[in-house]
Amino acid sequence: MKALSATSCGLIRRTLRAVSPHGAGWLFGGKVATEFNMVNGLELICRAHQLVQEGLKYMFQDRSLLTVWSAPNYCYRCGNVASILCFDSALEREVKYFTETDENSNMMAPRAAVPYFL
Repeated sequence: MKALSATSCGLIRRTLRAVSPHGAGWLFGGKVATEFNMVNGLELICRAHQLVQEGLKYMFQDRSLLTVWSAPNYCYRCGNVASILCFDSALEREVKYFTETDENSNMMAPRAAVPYFL
């Protein structure tokens, strides 16, 4: 992956990556993820800390980046499924999906939610 210089065209720079709206890190597209994997000899970037309703979601058509979410019914209000991604010794992937426990299904969310989490 090539580093972008300060003199690069702003439009090109914004097309490849942008500052995250959360104020930390960067947002980037499929082309950047694919190139990063290729340069580093990887097949997959596996990440977390972003809610996906399905529990697991490939973010680009070439499946170069995967988001895993492991908190079912996040904040007792999102109604999402959760998952765990497991690898065997041959690095074959197995996904285990789960929902909240009966005990947690009766929990109530706090009245005021922090906007960052919604």
